[in-house]
Amino acid sequence: MSFFNRHILLKVLSLNAIAVFVQFVLGLISVNIVSVYLGPNGMALMGNLRNFTSIFKSISIVGLKEGFIKIFIENKETEQRKKIFSTFLAFFGIVTIVSSLVIIIFASNWSELLFQTDVYTDYLILFGLLLPFFTLQSFLAALLNAQQFFKKLIGLQLVSSIVIFALTTYLTIRNQLDGAVLTLVISDVVLLICTLFFLHKNEAFQYFNTLKNIDFTYLKSIQKFLLMALVSAIVIPLTSLLIRNLIISDISLDAAGNWEAVNRISGFYMMFFSAGLSMYYLPKLSELKTDIEFKKELLYYFKTLVPLFVIVLFVVFVAKNWILDIVLASKFQMVKSLLIWQLLGDLFKIMTLAFGYQILVKAMVNKYLIVEIVFNVLFYMGVLFLLKYFSVEGAVMAYFYANVITFLVVLYFFRKLIYVKKS
Repeated sequence: MSFFNRHILLKVLSLNAIAVFVQFVLGLISVNIVSVYLGPNGMALMGNLRNFTSIFKSISIVGLKEGFIKIFIENKETEQRKKIFSTFLAFFGIVTIVSSLVIIIFASNWSELLFQTDVYTDYLILFGLLLPFFTLQSFLAALLNAQQFFKKLIGLQLVSSIVIFALTTYLTIRNQLDGAVLTLVISDVVLLICTLFFLHKNEAFQYFNTLKNIDFTYLKSIQKFLLMALVSAIVIPLTSLLIRNLIISDISLDAAGNWEAVNRISGFYMMFFSAGLSMYYLPKLSELKTDIEFKKELLYYFKTLVPLFVIVLFVVFVAKNWILDIVLASKFQMVKSLLIWQLLGDLFKIMTLAFGYQILVKAMVNKYLIVEIVFNVLFYMGVLFLLKYFSVEGAVMAYFYANVITFLVVLYFFRKLIYVKKS
């Protein structure tokens, strides 16, 4: 048996490595362009817009990835899968339409909240009109994930990241903040076009002929997933939005832009691991039936993935001056002093994810809600307290402390698992 056949997680990560490396490089260049043409102020405002769009995108596909993948894998027969596909597509179509209406009707209010002006109202109306394209693209991606077509997913990531980067670069350089906003609004249409082109004549499209086979009883089995996903859809981006606005009001828009830059840098290396884990662990953990099986997978995670992540963090820290000088404009120099806290926080975050995926897949609602509430409340309250004493550095310090405590909470939840022995 080959090495990669024995280490499927590493196989998925290695297959994903090229696509993620390209995304990483393009992302760094993109951040450089944003930092030069928009500055810290523009980056902070774009962070607000990303959080806003994230809330409504997540609501539109609430529970799709986790619930759909789980129920799709559990039902092997083609006719059952056709009904599942039809039901989920109809349900999320309805949710998306409602979300779109909320965005469009209150577009002027949203613009004032995000940009302190109503001049971006038309852009937000356009985002509302295009939201269904995001839902459809996400649905196709979830279908591929459920069928474990990893190579197709990775190829799609590679192509779409290049196309969106080109669009982002062109519009940002040409129109500054207006161009960056427009790119974020229309990017999902571009993603859908890439997906349809990439999956042309693929077997996945057999399910699109079955919209008459809707059976909403399938949704009963994912009620817990819907609740968990809804909480994350609102709480996570809302926390970031509140923290960013807190930094803006207590310190400055410039400081908020530097904090946003730290999050963007973190997002690049986290992207490699989270993308691979999502493709590998969601289907994998859905198949596990016993605590012994999960403990075996957990040990593999900590022996294989965590050390690899530590190496990546070490490289980023050692090379931070060189990386940041290349990536960010001179106005972002305070990022260098903020990054260490973000790196340490991300280490505990990746360890927490080892348990988090199990909580998610097995629909442990109470544990999930506690973990989400603990982290986000601690994060926000920590920022509220530490900003007074450490300025913007207090925001990343709060991120680290919130992740440490959250990790201890999940260890407590799974403490009995440590003593599970092979039968």
